[in-house]
Amino acid sequence: MNHTAKTRRNFLRKTMSLAALGTMAGTGLLSAGCAQYIDSPQDVAPMIMQEAEWSLSNFRAIADLAKIDTLIPDASGILIFPRVVKGGFIAGVELGTGVLLSRTDTGWSYPAFYMLSAGSIGFQLGLQETAIIMIIRNQSALESIIEHQGKFGAEIGVMVGWSGIGYESATTSNLGVDIVAFTGPGFGVFGGVAMEGAAMVRRTDLNEYFYGSGATPRSIVLEGQFTNPAADALRAAIDPR
Repeated sequence: MNHTAKTRRNFLRKTMSLAALGTMAGTGLLSAGCAQYIDSPQDVAPMIMQEAEWSLSNFRAIADLAKIDTLIPDASGILIFPRVVKGGFIAGVELGTGVLLSRTDTGWSYPAFYMLSAGSIGFQLGLQETAIIMIIRNQSALESIIEHQGKFGAEIGVMVGWSGIGYESATTSNLGVDIVAFTGPGFGVFGGVAMEGAAMVRRTDLNEYFYGSGATPRSIVLEGQFTNPAADALRAAIDPR
């Protein structure tokens, strides 16, 4: 067997092994990830609220992620996506539901529900679940997210710098960006390099279930027109202790 044929065979063997691992890991991840979109709002809203609080606690227990506490005291807002599922073959998709809160004169606002949606093209294969916490560093970035639904950078004028597990960039290298996004350790298998564009989409169904008819991110997060005591534990958990 010549070198080219042997290399091709080894590549196919590794690819098939990765696909098999992704399939085994993916069954549970898909069921958990899909629950964010196919379950009823009365099940999804409290689940996201509780898992957002858990994500904060989990990040603080990991040295590379505990840096979020150096940025929170001066933050204008925070986005917490406790369960982001990423998967694909050549073309990929990344979806997750989370909450947006802003800093107010009396503490943290009540949270509005958002979906993080990202598409990618490149060599990629597998399925993975992770958590993402985004620290919003200025008021203009917070306003842009609330006012517009679009891609970071390209459409809403908000630049994101990534840090955390799997990223070599230090927080100090991201000081010029509007948002510092920390990603946690992933479960499952996902390999590849891709060009990504992430967009924010309002979860109107969850916002109106949790607060009532007419609840919008602006009226919840900036104007304080809606409250729900079920979010008080999360609000209290954000500031470092």
